[in-house]
Amino acid sequence: MLDADRTEPRRLASYIAGRWQEGAGAGTLVHDAATGAPVARVDATGLDMGAALAHGREAGGPALRAMSVHARALMMKEIGLALMEAKEELYTLSFATGATRTDSWVDIDGGIGTLLTYASRGRRELPNAAVLTDGAPEILSKDGSFIGQHILTPLSGVAIHINAFNFPVWGMLEKLAPTWLAGMPAIVKPASQTAYLTEACVRLILATGLLPEGALQLVCGGTGDLLDRVTAQDAVTFTGSAATARRLRATPAIVENSVRFTAEADSLNASILGPDAGPGTPEFELFVKEVAREMTVKAGQKCTAIRRAIVPAAHLDAVTEALKARLAKAVIGNPAEEGTRMGPLASPAQVEEVRGAIARIAAEARIVLEPGPVPEGGAFHAPCLLVCDSPLTATAPHEVEAFGPVCTLMPYATPAEAVEIANRGGGSLVASLFTDDGAVAREIGLGIARAHGRLLFGNRGAAKTSTGHGSPLPQLVHGGPGRAGGGEELGGMRALHHYTQRTALQGTPDMLTAIIGQWMPGAARREDAVHPFRKSLAELEVGDTITTESRQVTVEDIEHFARFTGDTFYAHMDEEAAARNPFFEGRVAHGYLIVSFAAGLFVQPDEGPVLANYGVDNLRFLSPVHAGETLRVQLTAKQINPRETEAYGEVRWDCTVTRADGEVVAQYDVLTMVAKTQRAG
Repeated sequence: MLDADRTEPRRLASYIAGRWQEGAGAGTLVHDAATGAPVARVDATGLDMGAALAHGREAGGPALRAMSVHARALMMKEIGLALMEAKEELYTLSFATGATRTDSWVDIDGGIGTLLTYASRGRRELPNAAVLTDGAPEILSKDGSFIGQHILTPLSGVAIHINAFNFPVWGMLEKLAPTWLAGMPAIVKPASQTAYLTEACVRLILATGLLPEGALQLVCGGTGDLLDRVTAQDAVTFTGSAATARRLRATPAIVENSVRFTAEADSLNASILGPDAGPGTPEFELFVKEVAREMTVKAGQKCTAIRRAIVPAAHLDAVTEALKARLAKAVIGNPAEEGTRMGPLASPAQVEEVRGAIARIAAEARIVLEPGPVPEGGAFHAPCLLVCDSPLTATAPHEVEAFGPVCTLMPYATPAEAVEIANRGGGSLVASLFTDDGAVAREIGLGIARAHGRLLFGNRGAAKTSTGHGSPLPQLVHGGPGRAGGGEELGGMRALHHYTQRTALQGTPDMLTAIIGQWMPGAARREDAVHPFRKSLAELEVGDTITTESRQVTVEDIEHFARFTGDTFYAHMDEEAAARNPFFEGRVAHGYLIVSFAAGLFVQPDEGPVLANYGVDNLRFLSPVHAGETLRVQLTAKQINPRETEAYGEVRWDCTVTRADGEVVAQYDVLTMVAKTQRAG
């Protein structure tokens, strides 16, 4: 990143208020973690943070909210694919952070993969609608004229993401993914030490031209008065130390305006070796491999790394020797050089912090693997292994995080002791347990679940497919209680809740239908001469309904269905046995016979805009149907979701099956694919 005509590295710019801007101060000089060479100067002095917030609120937010959910998801997909094409530029820069190619894969490919995962899940799991519902309607009156429905709407402010140095790409993209999908703009503030990699990624994103202006801004350097200007419609996320999280959380504007603040902080994650997993078992080998890997990947600079390895006292010596042997194979060096297994820490300051943390832990533990020699000129630190012989009375090993290649072994006598030791960490992002005994997994797993955001169970059955202890996944919660921050990130569609307001709407079914754009139980239905299955998406409207003719269920129907399907359950075939059943008064029709008859009643068979039935949701059989009773169906268009890039969309139909007396016998949603326009023929 040095310009050819000067020795001073270039100053990183911030992208705020629609343009790239440099700070007015001297800034901070950051260096290559392996060589010590200058890489970039970081400064945001004098930049107008009020203008940045205003730009996000007035330009980025309205533009994103004007897009449908699926349009935002498709935008994210295209950005992810563009980053994948240009990722080698990021890999080259990443060596300066101290990351090996393997380390960078977690950061770069992992970050892009998270963005693509949210893009895909957004289109699969969320309706292509302006309003997202949360949960089912709540009937609030006996006659159904007054109902409630929770909805999610995007906040009208800006999400401010303050990120750590260790994952400059993933740390940004894993927060941007749910932020954008929810419809909220973001200001990203990366840690200065590796901000040059984040800046390069932001430049690639902006160069695609896919993002609405104001949807993404970048601050390289200090945030100035940014947090003093936040309102109740903004959100702040932070990844870093617990001390900094506490200070930021106490910012007067955050406190006074009840600003949403999500922290992912220090975490003394634990990994436990089950009492059944002695030397020679696959679980023993998996445990040793995982602890060593978590100590050396990113040189142990991972919020999810294993800091405490909790092992049966009988296997302490065996685990110690196995880990020492495995760690001896870690080749430490410049991450850009082939054969390097572990790179440096992010900076000399990090080296000093790790050394200080080791000294504090060693006051209550013994070092069994001293850090060995390391290359000169960079921020290198060799692995260090300690043993705390009295983990139930010690303090420092459960409170001090050495953010580097450091781990403390802790012996336990019983599973209950293992639980107590693990929970003394005060809350962590992740814990893992290596055992092939289900009873052990249940006792320890349920014992520590309340203190950890994620639990990994490792054994021989998942050895080839497990993503490992330290890998957050976009589908699962990333976060933890207590000292781990008390919040959560990721977790599939749950992550959108950080950037949306959950509101309870109350009113008549017709009013809520008009507001949400989804048919509510009790709302008006429209029936006309045209069967709803003959209408394309362009013609179909929410509330369009068909009420069918009736059909009688006979004994012959029930017996034929039983023979044809092989379902000869006694309640359908034996009158006396069925009568003894507390739910029936005699032989009853199969539930799936009712569903089949219902389809026969409401389906319009001719070729038309309905392309396929792709499922049934929320099916419930509410009352038994006996031979001689008649069935009728009312089918109503409940929700219409056109696909952004296809000639069809999904329609969700409310299907209610009733008897002649009006009692509901079955209720469910029918899901169909319907063409956007009428098809020829």
